[in-house]
Amino acid sequence: MREIKIGCLYRHFKGKEYKVIDIVNDCESVGEDIKKVVIYEAMYGNNERWARKYDDFASLVDTDKYPEISQKYRFEEVKHK
Repeated sequence: MREIKIGCLYRHFKGKEYKVIDIVNDCESVGEDIKKVVIYEAMYGNNERWARKYDDFASLVDTDKYPEISQKYRFEEVKHK
């Protein structure tokens, strides 16, 4: 699984940018199977904050559902020049 970095900007495959605020434990998971959740903030509008399972945040774009999308991952880190 690829690493998601706190404080970095990511572009959703539909085009909008988000900043990762934190990565936290999911209270619904227990023991050795504790799941991680990414807390992220929209870099547009009212800067709403969202939570998504780490594995979903780091996942590949479903190219069967979105064949026109060229971005590899659901969220890709924005590289500044």
